[in-house]
Amino acid sequence: MVNSYTFVVFAGVDGVGGGALVAAELEGAVVDDSCALIALLPPSPEQPTVARATRAATPSAARRRDQVRMGHRSSRPGSTTVRVPRAAYGHGVSGVTDLMLEGGHEQVVFAADGEARLRAIIAIHSTALGPSLGGVRFWRYPTEHEALLDVLRLSQAMTLKAAVAGLHQGGGKTVVLVDDPDQPHSEAMLLALGRAVDELGGRYLAAEDVGATPGDMDVIARETRWVTGVDERVGGSGDPSPVTAYGVFHAMRAVLRALDGEPLLAGRRVVVQGAGHVGSHLIELLAGARAEVVVADVNEARARTVAGEHGASVVASDRVLEESCDVLAPCALGGVLDRGTEPRLQCRAVCGAANNQLAEPSVADLLASRGILYAPDFVANAGGIINLAEEFTGYSRERALARAAGIEETMTRVLERARESGTTPERAAEELARERIEREGAGRPWRPGDPTAWTDGKPLTTLRPGH
Repeated sequence: MVNSYTFVVFAGVDGVGGGALVAAELEGAVVDDSCALIALLPPSPEQPTVARATRAATPSAARRRDQVRMGHRSSRPGSTTVRVPRAAYGHGVSGVTDLMLEGGHEQVVFAADGEARLRAIIAIHSTALGPSLGGVRFWRYPTEHEALLDVLRLSQAMTLKAAVAGLHQGGGKTVVLVDDPDQPHSEAMLLALGRAVDELGGRYLAAEDVGATPGDMDVIARETRWVTGVDERVGGSGDPSPVTAYGVFHAMRAVLRALDGEPLLAGRRVVVQGAGHVGSHLIELLAGARAEVVVADVNEARARTVAGEHGASVVASDRVLEESCDVLAPCALGGVLDRGTEPRLQCRAVCGAANNQLAEPSVADLLASRGILYAPDFVANAGGIINLAEEFTGYSRERALARAAGIEETMTRVLERARESGTTPERAAEELARERIEREGAGRPWRPGDPTAWTDGKPLTTLRPGH
């Protein structure tokens, strides 16, 4: 029985687009290298064979789906077949590469280990500016398809974030499907994830995200050098949350300057949705700036504790969007702003740390039509990735904070461009990011063994000098 495997999907990585290349590794057995598929099954005693690949030359998605059939290990050397349910991802097994091509993603990796109870998806959106960097998110998803959509959205946002922040990284992300993201993650699961990351040879650099801890990063680092946010004693940057919050704080100053002509937070009413890692640090900064802070969190006890520590008030999580304020700061999960929630907003501006705050692009127009200034999340929350990038040249917290403070200038530039061109800040920020990728990008994906902007023309072999 196969206990662990990695399923890798490439779409359009040669820069041409169209078609797909898939490699499935089954403990030494590799299927045909030219294929179009696409599905993944956890190992089971009843079904020892794990993957089947169908040829990419098939003319339609429907035909590709129909070519996936029940089977056993083929008698032909080098080939493997699998029993794959028609709706393995809820929307048909051909949808993976369709989604990748639609979003411009380079690579998606599905990793599973039955004994370690690992089920993970790694997405690399772009490496045009350098290796992709993004967090590992542990979350309970309703379906595997929802997890796939989330990792694709998050990795795409990371590309924009790195580009507009002036970093030499691309966008990547990992989601790990778990029953309870607040429970400690087993060492076996983290080590298995580390092996999956290591197989990418530096194309994806892992970091901390929702449900992860600095300790998790240290365990993952036992299996791969391609992980950031590790213990400062080994050249890492530790918890990036304080620097992320510092960047959001400075983005908020730019927002207030655009609204009122001055960046002062004193006396401003700011509602922070989410009192977790980043939210709690942001609350501390806002309280120190003498803002009037209101806190909401689905964990009411946590909201009361954090609010009590900083003299803030508390509002119920189901009423947070309706709270009258100068600035609403979403600092929990994404997708909080949609066509249903937008009419409930009672704020002058939105500026927070959560990723992908807009459930769909059209919400940016709805906010603008109401005169609500939206600070693009991938600009505001770039402090975390800025902090991690400092590891590559020898980490300094002072230097990381100074660079994160530069988000104020970047956000000002975004808001001015939006006003001058008559577009939304979201589109203005995306334009700045894409222009930089076009101007400075290598024109092809980054490959293992390539140099980076910080290695002086030498191949990237380690992330942290001297470690």
